[in-house]
Amino acid sequence: MDASLSALQRELDRLIQSVPDSDIEFWFARDLQAPLGYSRWENFVTAIDRAISSCESTGYRVSDHFRGVTKMVP
Repeated sequence: MDASLSALQRELDRLIQSVPDSDIEFWFARDLQAPLGYSRWENFVTAIDRAISSCESTGYRVSDHFRGVTKMVP
């Protein structure tokens, strides 16, 4: 595996969130933005919207894969 791909995998693994007492894992989009190479949120939202459209067009339920959430600022 390419070294940069391995580094990205480690970074994504570090960012995984999970729901206590369940097998549910998830990532916050803002946490994924920089590791995936997006410097501006507006550009990343465009990519997310395209992913949601692809999910819909292939017959998957968007609500099973994408959630609109907010994160409290400390």
